Amino acid sequence: MAFWFLSALLIAGFLSKSNLGEAQLSDEAALLAIHRELSVPGWSSNGTDYCNWVRLKCGGANNSFVEMLDLSGLHLKGNATLISDLRSLKHLDLSGNSFTGPVPASFGDLSELEFLDLSLNRFVGRIPVEFGSLRGLKSLNVSNNLLVGEIPDELMVLERLEEFQVSGNGLNGTIPQWIGNLSNLRVFTAYENELVGEIPKGLGLVSELELLNLHSNKLEGKIPKGVFEKGKLKVLVLTQNRFTGEIPEEVGICSSLSSVRIGNNELVGAIPRTIGNVSGLTYFEADNNSLSGEIVGEFSKCSNLTLLNLAANGFAGAIPAELGKLMSLQELILSGNSLFGEVPKTFLGLGNLNKLDLSNNRLNGTIPKELCSMPRLQYLLLDQNSIRGDIPHEIGNCVKLLELQLGRNYLTGTIPSEIGRLRSLQIALNLSFNHLHGSLPSELGRLDKLVSLDVSNNMLTGSIPQQLKGMMSLFEVNFSNNLLSGPVPVFVPFQKSPNSSFSGNKELCGAPLSSSCGYSYEHLRYNHRVSYRIVLAVIGSGVAVFVSVSVVVLLFMMREKQEKAAAKNVDVEDNIEDEQPEIIAGSVFIENLKQGIDLDAVVKATMKETNKLSTGTFSSVYKAVMPSGMVVSVKKLKSMDRAITNHQNKMIRELERLSKLCHDHLVTPIGFVIYEDVALLLHQHLPNGNLAQLIHESAKKSEYQPDWPMRLSIAVGVAEGLAFLHHVAIIHLDVSSSNVLLDSGYKPVLGEIEISKLLDPSRGTASISSVAGSFGYIPPEYAYTMQVTAPGNV
Repeated sequence: MAFWFLSALLIAGFLSKSNLGEAQLSDEAALLAIHRELSVPGWSSNGTDYCNWVRLKCGGANNSFVEMLDLSGLHLKGNATLISDLRSLKHLDLSGNSFTGPVPASFGDLSELEFLDLSLNRFVGRIPVEFGSLRGLKSLNVSNNLLVGEIPDELMVLERLEEFQVSGNGLNGTIPQWIGNLSNLRVFTAYENELVGEIPKGLGLVSELELLNLHSNKLEGKIPKGVFEKGKLKVLVLTQNRFTGEIPEEVGICSSLSSVRIGNNELVGAIPRTIGNVSGLTYFEADNNSLSGEIVGEFSKCSNLTLLNLAANGFAGAIPAELGKLMSLQELILSGNSLFGEVPKTFLGLGNLNKLDLSNNRLNGTIPKELCSMPRLQYLLLDQNSIRGDIPHEIGNCVKLLELQLGRNYLTGTIPSEIGRLRSLQIALNLSFNHLHGSLPSELGRLDKLVSLDVSNNMLTGSIPQQLKGMMSLFEVNFSNNLLSGPVPVFVPFQKSPNSSFSGNKELCGAPLSSSCGYSYEHLRYNHRVSYRIVLAVIGSGVAVFVSVSVVVLLFMMREKQEKAAAKNVDVEDNIEDEQPEIIAGSVFIENLKQGIDLDAVVKATMKETNKLSTGTFSSVYKAVMPSGMVVSVKKLKSMDRAITNHQNKMIRELERLSKLCHDHLVTPIGFVIYEDVALLLHQHLPNGNLAQLIHESAKKSEYQPDWPMRLSIAVGVAEGLAFLHHVAIIHLDVSSSNVLLDSGYKPVLGEIEISKLLDPSRGTASISSVAGSFGYIPPEYAYTMQVTAPGNV
């Protein structure tokens, strides 16, 4: 008996060593195959021990099984399926690469896996149902891919899951109810998808939940009070959805909360006073809702608060002076409400405040002289209020200001020369629509970083100082509707500005205005130095008198004729204004442009054929000059596309999403207007036309001939813009030279990007009933498939 027992032990040991050897050979062979496929930096096939290779760790028996593989951030391409041959893996990180195609279902065979991160790739298709086999999984991250479909119910068995992240895809359907059964869940993020329905009430039963991020979906219903009741929630992000109802009183129970972002919803009611119980709160954002009542002073108990954003609501009353106790506060944004009273003096002690935005309210009083005692203030926005008095000379002490907005108030006095000390000013200086008088201080010329200057609609006198040529970064100016006189200084930003930027100053002359200054400014000083011209002037005085009288008579005759013509034009314009249709809906997406864009002026501009710039496959483009002097391009959709106005909400949400796209070679919408059955889309105005015009002009005039480096740069820029569109699942319906626009430096930007989304906002690729493409070229597959795809685009 002892003999047989000893024999069995020997055989078992032999088999164990045999299996161990096979496993070692299997892992080594798998790693070599992975290296041949992906070319992993730092790996070698020269016979070194694979357990010493970078980005992996071995464990198990004899420390010979690959248990951790981290290939994150290497921009790898190729077949990732081979990795599933490493059967002992517990930790697999493939984030930040360029893997494409479906997510390998074979990863579901890695039964030991506890951590799986596939984020920041280009995987397509659905989340594999095979992942339901990974019973030991604690962290699953498939964010920022191109995945579609619903969250599969097969994952409900992953009871050990602590982190579940599916953000930045195209997932649809509802949030599964079984999410509330994952008792160990700490992190759940599903933002930037197409999810609908309500937040499962069971999610409030997850006692360990610390982070819930669902922003930019189509979720609705009320915010479940249960998510606050367990008391461990730290971060709640629900922005850009359709949530209704009031903010739950239970928010005050959750003492661990540090960040609450619930802006851009349809919430109503007052902010619960229990918010003061959340002592660790650092970030509270509830802008663009329909909240009302007063701003509660209980916020002052949140001593760690760094940002408070309650903009674009219906709050009324005075700004609580208690907010001045928030010594950690860095941004206070209360714009777009109905707040009244003065700027609280208690704010002057907020030493960390970086941004103070109280614009578009009903504030009165004066600008405190001590306002610049806040040493870190960079953004001061007090425009669109009823503030009176002078601009204090102490404003020059706000030396870190990047933006100063004081327009549309009742400010009086002169523009203080101390503003010239704000050398950091970059974004904008806006003093428009006040009652300022006196001359423009020459010290403004020291603001060499400033991009936008607006002093329009005041009572400023004198000339535009030559020193303003020192404003080398200036891009947008508006001196209109003042009492300025003399010549406009010869300065490129001035000459490139539209006439409207200088109009309304009767005695102002020179380019870009049509009125010439003649010899009165440039030549008189020279005449003083040249005596023989005085002699000639005396000799010719008789002739000069005769000519002068003749000119005066002619001028009177011409003026009478012009006044008659102008009267006719006024009658015509009055008729146009009388017939101007009522705007149904309209908005400007870019916050800094809202003040400068007049939607009525946009509609009016599209009714004049003289403003038409071009006609494309889907739209006509007009140039619109705003009363503020800003110039925008307006795209008027043709009648074939007006059916989209029946789905306004879808169109508006798509335009808002497209406006957030950020790429150097794309023209994104900045706003829209809808009236009757007409849709107008607003874009940045680009001065150099389109590529078709450039090519056409180059064939006629040699000075317009683009060289080969320019042609290559344009081609590469268009390709980059198109590649980006395909990456975010947008198909361009008309890639043609007429839709390649050129900015002031001839950098190409691709227009018409919103058309495919507006034809059918629910899909990333468009299926249309008429053949897409330009008249010059139509991809053959469009004609017989009627389906617009990325390959056809290219």
